[in-house]
Amino acid sequence: MYYAGMRKELVAASAEPLILSLLAKGENYGYAIIQEVRTRSNGQLRWTDGMLYPVLHRLERNGLIKSRWVKTENGRKRKYYSIKEDGKKAHKQHHEHWTLVHSVLTGLRKEQHV
Repeated sequence: MYYAGMRKELVAASAEPLILSLLAKGENYGYAIIQEVRTRSNGQLRWTDGMLYPVLHRLERNGLIKSRWVKTENGRKRKYYSIKEDGKKAHKQHHEHWTLVHSVLTGLRKEQHV
């Protein structure tokens, strides 16, 4: 996983809220989630399968998301993930926590530049 100098712990801590945020917009499959994160971060967050799928599986085990297999046009199967009600609640809570942290950091930075 490539993350443009960002601490590994921060990338790991942000994975669940980012995945839930993306799935709150609609169901998606693993590779598309990886590409969406890369696009939205302007290429600075480059997740790998090895990083994404354990998080997806944990979210599913915890009842926050569900999955279903879909047969594609070429006959292959693709696993789609979608958010469940408990996932929507967790998404809201994550957003509130990250907003608070962002607000405090922004306030501290403003104080330093006065």
